[in-house]
Amino acid sequence: MRATIIVFPGSNCDRDVQVAIASVTGQKPTMVWHRDSDLPNTDLIVLPGGFAHGDYLRCGAIAAHSPIMKDVVRLAEAGTPVLAICNGFQIAIEAGLLPGALIRNANLNFICKPVHLRVENAHTPFTHMYDEDEVIRLPIANHDGNYIADAETLAALTDEARIVFRYCDGAGDVSEAANPNGSVMNIAGIANARRTILGMMPHPERFVDEALGSDDGRSVFGSLMGALS
Repeated sequence: MRATIIVFPGSNCDRDVQVAIASVTGQKPTMVWHRDSDLPNTDLIVLPGGFAHGDYLRCGAIAAHSPIMKDVVRLAEAGTPVLAICNGFQIAIEAGLLPGALIRNANLNFICKPVHLRVENAHTPFTHMYDEDEVIRLPIANHDGNYIADAETLAALTDEARIVFRYCDGAGDVSEAANPNGSVMNIAGIANARRTILGMMPHPERFVDEALGSDDGRSVFGSLMGALS
């Protein structure tokens, strides 16, 4: 699986994703600087977490206009899978690859902690190694992780099974108490209509080995390897 990771000024999880993918697939991803204009031949594009351009304006708004994003959007629209994590999720939304918006957390605080997620759709290239309704733990680290969308978008996400992860408690119950940032319907991750783009706020790359506290994120990359190899 040939993976390409886009690096923006302010990215801070690009190396984490590189290590995670190499650990799972045995192949080291290519790192591409945001000012480049062309992507190499690739099976997967990753928009990593961090604080691209210092998160000035809206999070991801400047990064979405980086030169490389024209090629990212071109390939994404042609069907190349894109994994957009945290700040990458924000960039993907700003670039028009995913619907909705990510705004300030409901408590207006930066939140950095492991949370429980329920796998809502285990039939995507990113999640087929999980079970439907499986409860996993992944870390979040965001100040603007509060997902919102209009009623029409939420209906489409629901009807088309495009909500991939929801925040829940350890028993898998979705509730306001289990929602760390106020996201509507406890949404933690969504896909595009073709299931080729996944945007998620939690960080699977931070939990790929028990030595890190858990390997619950490993199946995201394992799923991709199985789907794309």
